[in-house]
Amino acid sequence: MLPQPSAGNALQGDFFKVLLVDIINPQHPLVKLSQAIDWSHFAEVLGELYCEDDGRPAKPIRLMVGLQYLKYTSNMSDAETLARWLENPYWQYFCGGVHFEHELPIESSLMTIFRQRLEEAGVEEMLAETIRAGLRKKLIRKSEVERVNVDTTVQEKAIRFPTDARLYDRMREHLVRQARAEGVELRQSYCRVGKRALRKQSGYARARQFKRAARQARKLKTMLGRVLRDIIRKHPSPSPVLQQELAKTERLLAQKRNDKHKLYSIHEPQVECIAKGKAHKRYEFGCKVGFTTSAKGNWILGAQAFHDNPYDGHTLAASLEQTERLTGVKLKQATADLGYRGHLYEGECKVLIANRYRKKIPKSVRYWWKRRSAIEPVIGHAKEEHRLNRNRLKGVEGDRVNAVLAACGFNMRKLLRQFSFLPKFWLWLKAYLQRQQAFFTQQHSHALLSVA
Repeated sequence: MLPQPSAGNALQGDFFKVLLVDIINPQHPLVKLSQAIDWSHFAEVLGELYCEDDGRPAKPIRLMVGLQYLKYTSNMSDAETLARWLENPYWQYFCGGVHFEHELPIESSLMTIFRQRLEEAGVEEMLAETIRAGLRKKLIRKSEVERVNVDTTVQEKAIRFPTDARLYDRMREHLVRQARAEGVELRQSYCRVGKRALRKQSGYARARQFKRAARQARKLKTMLGRVLRDIIRKHPSPSPVLQQELAKTERLLAQKRNDKHKLYSIHEPQVECIAKGKAHKRYEFGCKVGFTTSAKGNWILGAQAFHDNPYDGHTLAASLEQTERLTGVKLKQATADLGYRGHLYEGECKVLIANRYRKKIPKSVRYWWKRRSAIEPVIGHAKEEHRLNRNRLKGVEGDRVNAVLAACGFNMRKLLRQFSFLPKFWLWLKAYLQRQQAFFTQQHSHALLSVA
């Protein structure tokens, strides 16, 4: 039930504002979900992020956490989330509002700052709370959590497709900008010449004139080398920021075609090239993410970003450990595909490697092998509907935070569907029972008339 004004717990009214409890439907799924989440737990766990005696008064933790939930549930940007919050009373109630507000509660940049403060440990608490809410409302059975499916995917970074010519030109722009900021007078910046060379290289590559395109790429590389040497001569003691740019430039100029750990993005140097192995998309640029889902209900129980492109089997122990930590349940069985062969996991959880070519396998094991494929559409939904496909958060920590928040958005949408389905189910069941009762009453009356 929604909180109502009473003598003991009175909601303070406002002459110019309307109470949210007066304009919303208490049976709305978002209202029920807001009552299922333990918001006081976030105040205890995330209270360390706030300082009591420094700066202006902080925004409520429920507001900040609720906005992150709504953002990834609805697949919106920070600005779009706040705009939707302003016109939706259910979103305001979910975030702890009392009156219907007509002004934005925060600037969109504060959502970015809050994510940076949360880091991976904070967003894992948000994911764990979605699981605990399902367990409290008996939408998730404990037996479902004990058997899981494990798989990995690629979380792509929001970068352009890397080519040598683009990287040379973008690196030169970064060097020139930072050098000018530190007062270094360059002999030549190559701004107009570099732009023209890049345009020519793109045109030649489009026309499949690869020798001419390679010639323009070499020109761009030469320009970058000249700017690098000019800065080193004129600025022997650069700042830490310029030192990082110079190190990335030397790394870019030294890398060869078949080198490992190449530089694929100037502003996101941690991006890795991961071979997809499919004809329509041979490579993806980002990082690997390990997912753990319940084998029966398809709830996401764990999501973790891995860098340096590890072998799938080497991520199994970390994925299972995270799942047990978030759910508080000891896992009995984990099912994975053939990519996890040689995983070297030595825990108590039994690991099944799905192999459709093996015969004489018990029927119960084959059942769980078939259930393993249910994790594939879960990953697809997380990419298409919850911002996993194009990660726009900065740095290594941004990769980790985005992966866990995408899992939060998926679980939140499942909870909303469950709360939306249950009232409809009970109404249908009530109508069905009434029809059956009317039918048997009619049959009984006909039988009495025939006897008479």
